[in-house]
Amino acid sequence: MHESSSSEPPKPPQTPPQRQRQPQPPDKSEPDLRVRLVDVGVDLLAEEGVGALTLREIARRAGVSHGAPRRHFPTHLELLSAIARRGFTELAGRVTTTLGDGVSAPRAQLTQLSRSYLEFALERPGMYELMFRHDLLQSGHLRLRDTSLPLFRVLVELVGRVRPDADARAVAGALWANLHGLAQLWRWGSLQLATGADDFTPLLRTALDAHLGPEAGR
Repeated sequence: MHESSSSEPPKPPQTPPQRQRQPQPPDKSEPDLRVRLVDVGVDLLAEEGVGALTLREIARRAGVSHGAPRRHFPTHLELLSAIARRGFTELAGRVTTTLGDGVSAPRAQLTQLSRSYLEFALERPGMYELMFRHDLLQSGHLRLRDTSLPLFRVLVELVGRVRPDADARAVAGALWANLHGLAQLWRWGSLQLATGADDFTPLLRTALDAHLGPEAGR
């Protein structure tokens, strides 16, 4: 007698288990990479100065490949310009805050503006040095001149109100040059050594008197 074979119903084909999709890391080519690169550059500038601002080092600190920054900044000069623009934006903000509603006398506003400028230069020496590099301003990248010139126009307008008889642009230019030299020499310690001063206020007052005349009531 033959054993009857029991036939089992065919099993449905098994589908391989689906792998759970792993969350993808953020795409480093997104537009925010541009902002991150500038942020890293600003921090690096504050820590180590202008000489440290290489594309390679900024890319390393941002955690991207050495070639990644060139997608947003094809040249080194363009990245430096973007970092310098941050400085001009910060300085403009300080100037706006310093001048407030503009009700103070023009001479008092010039004193406040000059002090704010010197404090920025001394607190942010690397940024200050980068902002006024001629090659950046001359290159026209990111319209840096359009950011810097309005600050000079504020200075010219105030000088014109203090000295309506003078060439306000020329006087403002000479005053700016004086402030720039004062900031540099003070940062290097040269003025402290030469004058014995431990505060730049008397030197600032003397510079303002030289260009604007003695302040009334003093």
